[in-house]
Formats: sequence, C-alpha cells, structure tokens
Amino acid sequence: MNLEQISLARQTDMAFKELGEELGTLTSGTLFLQIRNNTIGKFGIRHNPIDCIESTGSRPSKGLDASQQRAFRNMAIEALNFKKGWTHGEICFDFTIRQQMLIASAQFESHYNMANVMIRMNQRNTNVYVGSNLDS
Repeated sequence: MNLEQISLARQTDMAFKELGEELGTLTSGTLFLQIRNNTIGKFGIRHNPIDCIESTGSRPSKGLDASQQRAFRNMAIEALNFKKGWTHGEICFDFTIRQQMLIASAQFESHYNMANVMIRMNQRNTNVYVGSNLDS
C-alpha cells in the first residue's frame, strides 16, 4: 500500500505510535507533522531538555503515561477536522503536563508556492492577474 492512499488521520496515528517511547519520557514539548500533498513526510518532537530538569537538578521520573498519550493522539486526530483547503504545511501540537493533567493545543500552518499558482494560472489560460493594478 502506498502512503498516499492512507488517510491523514491514520498517518497521524502511525506517527504517534512511532513517537510513543519518546513521549513517555517528556513532560512538555511540541509534536510536529510536516505535510506535503496531504502526506506526512517528516515528523517528530521539539523540546527543550533544560525545561525537563526540576529545580532540584534532577530529571522528572516520567513523561506522558499511556492514557495521556491516547488522549493526546485522539485530540490530534480530532484537530485534523479543522484542516481545510490546503495540502502542504505543518501542524504543531504543543503539550505539557500540569498537576498530572495533559494540556494540549494545535497550530496549523499552511504552505503555498507561488510557482504552483502561476502554473495553474497558465493551465487555465486566464488573464486574472494580467492587466490588474498588481502588475505595475
């Protein structure tokens, strides 16, 4: 099966499973998914390891437990419903544990390429942009 035939939700699930061990060691960070043609290419977690050190100088004992990881994954998959009209970009899921509760948010970043806009314009044989005030 080709990766392009797998839904973005299923790809997101696969990324979370791949990152499960790492999530189990972190109490905060940003999980990112880089998307091209509605396919996840690169994914991973950004975190600041210094933030993981408590004021005593020791590392916290653990990160996200199994139920927190499930809740995080479900939130991320549900958040995909807000992705509209773009096929290239990045989705970042910020997470932190506060008082044993998972707090998470999502940020969408769409990417467009002017060369693709020009190609589509030429393929349609329109002069939408030609002759407008933007040409001067």
